[in-house]
Amino acid sequence: MVLFFLVVLIGLPLIEIYFLIQVGSEIGALPTIGLAILTAVIGTLLVRHQGFSVLLRVREMLDRGEAPALAMLDGALLLIAGFFLLLPGFLTDSIGFLLLIPPLRGWLIGRFIDQVPVSRQPPGGRGEHPRIIEGDYRRDD
Repeated sequence: MVLFFLVVLIGLPLIEIYFLIQVGSEIGALPTIGLAILTAVIGTLLVRHQGFSVLLRVREMLDRGEAPALAMLDGALLLIAGFFLLLPGFLTDSIGFLLLIPPLRGWLIGRFIDQVPVSRQPPGGRGEHPRIIEGDYRRDD
């Protein structure tokens, strides 16, 4: 796991620098900087719009008494998308824009749920019934 993070922390910036140099050599330095800023602004606006819709969906689910777990995961992926879009670079912008596609987010959430082990035990104990602790109490006012 440490090796993975090391590769990401070193490899991702190197790939970003490579792409920035390639694009800069084709269109120039100032247009490359402008393009990076433009993708960050557009991405931020899209994340904000989709984030508000996820927030409304969470509120509606809470009003109905449902657990908004899937909507919260959707919001977490939007947060990651926003982070990637704010980082300067074209690779991270591509990942961020991909995460803004709702069907792709749904597919990623489904894959995540399939990987998470689910406990089938009741919350109070190991058997079929929750653990009950009996006792007496006295209220002193």
